[in-house]
Amino acid sequence: MDNLGLPHPKQMDVAVPANLRCGKPEACSLSNENPEWGPLNLTFAGIWEAPPQWVEENLSDLQVLDVREAAEFDGPLGHIPDAQLIPLGELGERTQELDENRPVVAVCRAGGRSAQATNILRKAGFTKVANLPGGMLRWRALNLSTVGFSQDA
Repeated sequence: MDNLGLPHPKQMDVAVPANLRCGKPEACSLSNENPEWGPLNLTFAGIWEAPPQWVEENLSDLQVLDVREAAEFDGPLGHIPDAQLIPLGELGERTQELDENRPVVAVCRAGGRSAQATNILRKAGFTKVANLPGGMLRWRALNLSTVGFSQDA
């Protein structure tokens, strides 16, 4: 490589240490919180995720927030029992409908919108928030309890 005469890559001093840490940021403000309310996993994006089977086993202790649209909530994938529907586009104005003292697990079709919902809730002051990775697609693939689903989904 030295014989190529190429300049030193611009972000090499940053990239190599980051790669050695597997891409984890040096100072992640969430990583020190270690939630005590559930066996959560922290993603590289800084979003807590709750295992689907654990969510099903603890539904009575959680608030399941479904951030899909009403047609999806009542659609072929169905929804998680006792889930509260607040579409993602309305969540910022409707956070007062949730109890800040009870853990919230956000769910959508595949996990993208619910990850956004966790950020909205954190900015609104919620501290016990997690995403359901894989959303209703994964929930259904694991054959977990579902309300209003179609066998054809």
